[in-house]
Amino acid sequence: MQVLKFGGTSVGSPEAIQNVISIVSEKIKKNKVITVVSAFGGTTDLLLQCGQLAASGDEAYKELIQKITSRHLDAVKQLIPVQQQSSYLSAVKKSCNEVEDLCNGIFLLEETTARTKDKLVSYGELISSQIITAAFQAAGIATTWWDSRKLIRTNAQYGNAIVDFKTTEAQLKTAAEAVSGNHIVMPGFIASSAEGVTTTLGRGGSDYTAAIAAACLDAESLEIWTDVSGMMTADPRWVPNARVIPTISYQEAMELSHFGAKVIYPPTIQPVMNKQIPIWIKNTFAAADTGTLIQQEGYRNGSPVRGISSISKLALLSLEGSGMVGVPGFSRRLFEALSAHQINVILITQGSSEHSICVGVDEAAAELAKEAVDAAFAPEISLQKVDPLEIEKGLSIVALVGEQMKSHPGISGKLFGALGRNGVNVRAIAQGSSERNISAVIATSDVKKAINLLHEEFFETSLKQVNLFISGVGNVGSRLLQQLQQQQQYLLHHNRLQLRVVGLANSKKIAFSEEAIDLSNWKEFLDNGKEASIHEFVDGILERNLRNTVFVDITASQEVAGVYSRLLEKSCAVVACNKIACSSPYVYYRELKEKARVNNTGFLFETNVGAGLPVIGTLNDLVRSGDKIKRIEAVLSGTLNYVFNHYDGSRPFAEVVRQAQHEGYTEPDPRLDLSGTDVMRKIMILAREAGEQLEMDAITNHRFLPASCMEGSVEDFYASMLKEEDHFRDIYEEANRNGNKLKFVAAFHNGKAEVGLQQISPGHDLYHLYGKDNIVLFYTERYPEQPMVIKGAGAGADVTASGVFADILRATLT
Repeated sequence: MQVLKFGGTSVGSPEAIQNVISIVSEKIKKNKVITVVSAFGGTTDLLLQCGQLAASGDEAYKELIQKITSRHLDAVKQLIPVQQQSSYLSAVKKSCNEVEDLCNGIFLLEETTARTKDKLVSYGELISSQIITAAFQAAGIATTWWDSRKLIRTNAQYGNAIVDFKTTEAQLKTAAEAVSGNHIVMPGFIASSAEGVTTTLGRGGSDYTAAIAAACLDAESLEIWTDVSGMMTADPRWVPNARVIPTISYQEAMELSHFGAKVIYPPTIQPVMNKQIPIWIKNTFAAADTGTLIQQEGYRNGSPVRGISSISKLALLSLEGSGMVGVPGFSRRLFEALSAHQINVILITQGSSEHSICVGVDEAAAELAKEAVDAAFAPEISLQKVDPLEIEKGLSIVALVGEQMKSHPGISGKLFGALGRNGVNVRAIAQGSSERNISAVIATSDVKKAINLLHEEFFETSLKQVNLFISGVGNVGSRLLQQLQQQQQYLLHHNRLQLRVVGLANSKKIAFSEEAIDLSNWKEFLDNGKEASIHEFVDGILERNLRNTVFVDITASQEVAGVYSRLLEKSCAVVACNKIACSSPYVYYRELKEKARVNNTGFLFETNVGAGLPVIGTLNDLVRSGDKIKRIEAVLSGTLNYVFNHYDGSRPFAEVVRQAQHEGYTEPDPRLDLSGTDVMRKIMILAREAGEQLEMDAITNHRFLPASCMEGSVEDFYASMLKEEDHFRDIYEEANRNGNKLKFVAAFHNGKAEVGLQQISPGHDLYHLYGKDNIVLFYTERYPEQPMVIKGAGAGADVTASGVFADILRATLT
């Protein structure tokens, strides 16, 4: 014998019921089959709603009853030939009339009881099972209908009755012996007390009904048919890469089902586990799929973690007080107080100091729990030996489940490491001595993020997904998007890294996508975004709360630089091409660095100095390895180097600067480059990274631009330079007469920094520097005479974008 159970979605429509008939017809060719069915999908909720409306004096319950009636009558009309419909239509109408009579009584009394609710919701299964029995018979399959209320005996605990297995087994066996055919249909969920009063087995009780039948009749197997192809490694609605678990042990399945895996009702497993009857989880709508096999031994190879699940709407109750230390009986009194009010404890944790006990309960029971516990400990509270019970709501449990976790060290470390790296705070933890379950209490707002993180950590170790939010899509930003698009497949195949751009912003608009933005069409995507500020963009990033988030700033905006702190606080990595944050007052620079450290995330700004050159990274490596920076000499402006390499007096200085701007080597306002302000920022950032607390006003700037060039607009600037051409030609000709080249040099030595135009002789390391190249000389304890030299292109959209790209990868792969 086999027992098959079909849930609400599996019998949710006449088409779905035809699937059921097809599946069962194949089974009965080989074996005797008991088919347990639920109410049509959604019917139980509608029946409960009818009772609630009636109890509140709202006659809208009559409309719902009409809706229920119409749905079931339509099913009869579609499943049963016209000539056979009459008696079944009458039976449906009769049952629905009884529902209405029951609700009328509730309406008159303006109240309902648990016993009445059980009676009311029982009609869902009773009507559906009789229609499905008739559908089987209409399809030519001889079928017997059993009334579960006459076979399954329970106590009178309405809403979640406890089964009397001895009586139930005897009644089921007697009924089975009396059936000559190969097929039986019975309603799930419902039973009756010794007095014959209708009871129910709890929500999800149809699974339990099937397990009871399978255990009492010693079935070969139990099959739970639902709308998914087995138990999954995580909830597929939240984790797109969740996959079916092929085999799992009874114990693992019970843990997963208890912690929110809705595929199977938790009590279902116990009756069949005792008799080692295998359970199959199958998909009614994909019957050929293998599904999940639940048996004594799970699959022994692969990940030690079998699945990840969660429970939401949890409240933590904390009982604390110095009077608890070393005093026996506090735990007993706490649990007695909760038990007396039928409050189920989901999780327990206690510190070894005995100063506090923390338990997790359903959020709906939290206030009642506080009343009960505060009353139980009233004497100690009045003497201030114990504090009043504290409640924390808005929490959930995330649980790792796996039979083999006990033989694999480091599972807890990976769990908490993955959560910590992404800013998911753990409020409480619990792990049983079996090591089959590790549970962490976190904020409900972090659950989706946490489950995706843990699934990636334990089931997708070969693939890491990173979510990018990019602010600034001008010259450098657009080149970065091109590079990301170009390298997506390479990173996926060679580094198992999936970089997804899911948010874009410019100075006017922001746009988000749930999936990766098509980088071949990003301009149109952003154009269709909404007008909003950078603060709204950050709000959107934090609301989405995605794992492995990186915010990329490719602007020169003070306002954008001001949002880094909010992002770092939430463990969102920040990659900044924008120099403003790191060249702002030292206090803010240190605050950002410290927030990145405390929140275990990245704050990377390599392109602040030298575009794509590895200047800051090399400096950090020197310092971290114990070297000390003695002196820095550098040409840090690709713009100024380009200008002085191209200016020879044959054409106006202003024309050379305009050419540099046209080729993308200057800031939008070239005065930032030519005034030395940009170079001052860069040498200050290097000094700070070397450990110096340097501010901008402490840097000496030997300016070469006449004061008149600094006034007015950018066009005024160019006009002024034309007027001052003799000044620029004199500077050049003096250097040329001396056989030197002009370089705008930044220097740091003995805690002091300065920048300015210098004549460089042919023997100097800075002399042979061409085009837009930068050069940095690090004189250290290890490199005292011959410096470490970093040299290369220090400006240009492509190289700057590549430096940002490299920082993204560093933030991602660390």
